Amino acid sequence: MAYKIITSSCTACGACEIECPNTAIKEKNGTFIVKPELCTECIGHFDDPQCLVACPSDGTVVIDKSVPRYQAA
Repeated sequence: MAYKIITSSCTACGACEIECPNTAIKEKNGTFIVKPELCTECIGHFDDPQCLVACPSDGTVVIDKSVPRYQAA
């Protein structure tokens, strides 16, 4: 599963975008979104998803259960 950003909770601080090792996070209409096709949940890079760690707003970065879990090649 990729992560997603709850836009109504996003403060648009940009902390998540800077920390993403896959450049899966982009600004759109004043908030940030995760491109699920690029999100690897930081598997192979970090123990914890960096967008989740970096986000100052609790509950803003969550697992997107509508997207299959990332599988390393």
